[in-house]
Amino acid sequence: MSLRTRFGPMSRVDKIDLQKTLSKEESDERVIMAQRRLTQLRLFSAGLLEHHVVGPGLLVLFEGFDAAGKGGSIRRLTASIDPRHVVVKPIGPPTTEELRHHFLWRFQEALPGRGEMTVFDRSWYGRLLVERVEGEINEEAARQSAKEIVEFERMLINDGVTLVKFWLHISDEEQLRRFNERANDPLKHWKLTPDDWENRAHRSGYLKALKFMVRTTDQPHAKWILVPAEDKHYARVAVLEMLIDRWVEDLERRGLDVPAPSKGDYLG
Repeated sequence: MSLRTRFGPMSRVDKIDLQKTLSKEESDERVIMAQRRLTQLRLFSAGLLEHHVVGPGLLVLFEGFDAAGKGGSIRRLTASIDPRHVVVKPIGPPTTEELRHHFLWRFQEALPGRGEMTVFDRSWYGRLLVERVEGEINEEAARQSAKEIVEFERMLINDGVTLVKFWLHISDEEQLRRFNERANDPLKHWKLTPDDWENRAHRSGYLKALKFMVRTTDQPHAKWILVPAEDKHYARVAVLEMLIDRWVEDLERRGLDVPAPSKGDYLG
């Protein structure tokens, strides 16, 4: 008998192990090691080390449930990198002008050129998540959009972009706990919006859309990294170390002689 869940056939999403944890002490140590390696790779890809070789642009996409820790992961990813060498692009709902164009049009200007680095806090996958769940597109449009995203990402990669895609995953119970924590903390209350509660009420729809998204856009040239984010200490380390692994792998695939990590850095 085939494996199924209440939301359909078993998928990669169902296999995410939310029990993974790290102590704060080990997490802090590994974050520092990974940040040093990321700084080295960033300088190398920008042609600022002795090699003077400009590498491909790096585009890192973050998606995940509300309160899954995208912001904390992005802060740790960029903390050790000079602000001149990385762009963080928050992605909100499309404007009236952007809605007049193809849904991918509004992302073009923010894409990294060779030697550049851009981080997207949410992305074009809002098309397959928010817009699909809220009924702004139908099932046929979702299937067509998924095909277009796959080809768009293939085009970016062939043109010289390293693309790394993260989904941060938390349980329904952990999300509620974090929502309540934000609601009761004056310094975090701003993070919680009526839209967050509305999205939470449609979690089953988002799970269905998520599984469709992963099934249709998890391609050999642009695979999803599904991060167990129930424990923030584990998730922060996982994001940095998995990014390093994917980045080095792609640089080497393109024939670049990647410098070895310095003593005390994450080895990869």
